Amino acid sequence: MSSRAADRPSPPRGASTPPEASAAALQTRGAVAFLTPALLLIGIFLVFPALWTLYLGITDYRLTGIQAAQPQVIGLDNYASALGDPAFANSLWVTLLYVLGSAVIGQLGLGFALAWTFRRWRGPARNALEVLVIAAWIIPSSVVAFLWIAFLDTHNGTLNAALGNADIPWLFSWPLLSIIVFNTWRGTAFSMLLCGGALNTLPPSHLETARLAGASTWQQLRDIVLPSIRGHLLTNLLLISLWTFNDFTPYLITAGGPNFATDTLPVYIFRNALINFQLGYGAAISAILLLINLVIALVYLRLLRARS
Repeated sequence: MSSRAADRPSPPRGASTPPEASAAALQTRGAVAFLTPALLLIGIFLVFPALWTLYLGITDYRLTGIQAAQPQVIGLDNYASALGDPAFANSLWVTLLYVLGSAVIGQLGLGFALAWTFRRWRGPARNALEVLVIAAWIIPSSVVAFLWIAFLDTHNGTLNAALGNADIPWLFSWPLLSIIVFNTWRGTAFSMLLCGGALNTLPPSHLETARLAGASTWQQLRDIVLPSIRGHLLTNLLLISLWTFNDFTPYLITAGGPNFATDTLPVYIFRNALINFQLGYGAAISAILLLINLVIALVYLRLLRARS
């Protein structure tokens, strides 16, 4: 074996690399050059802030006082304080109700209903309604919040004027319901567009065959439509749930009140970190919120695997 190996002619010095190897190396360098700026941006604006937040969460860092100059590592004390704080439990419960009411029931349910209604509806009326729904989604949150304050105002609000100059204090008597309706109105367009695209992938012959076989609309939805677009619905549900969980817009309408009735977790974090100057405590709550988001994502992935 050794003599045969010795007898093999060695490649001449200065021989060029095969074209295939050169092309592969060039593609690798191009991919690295293309991805490096994106990875740097992710590291600077996502990874580093997340790690810094986790670090702050185990310190007593404040925006004022001696803890601002010389913060001390206190371990998991912030997390223990949060889990034992009734205000945190109230904020978590309010957030869950807000997500369930406005994202799961409101946006997903209403968005699918609109998409199902519009699937065979043609004409200028449909286009006008779609534009109005999408406009509610793309208008800046601060503008939308001001419009809803004017709409729900007790004395001069549009809603009370439409009800015959009533003086119903909507934001004081039903604050949580008010922001749930507000977020449903604002975010339904995304669910409508995604569900509409999913419904367009269904072969019309399937529904027509079911209709000719005597299936009712509910039976068509239950046995054909919903199983076929389940993946789209789960993706939609994940996105709107995460967005609603981290939504800060209700603060612009109610500031967390009255009596903490709309004090969602983002508002709770803002109040403790930037109003009460307890930045370490607020960072710990942010880490808990991140953990909740990860749990939601894992549940979604499990459901998606079950579908597969």
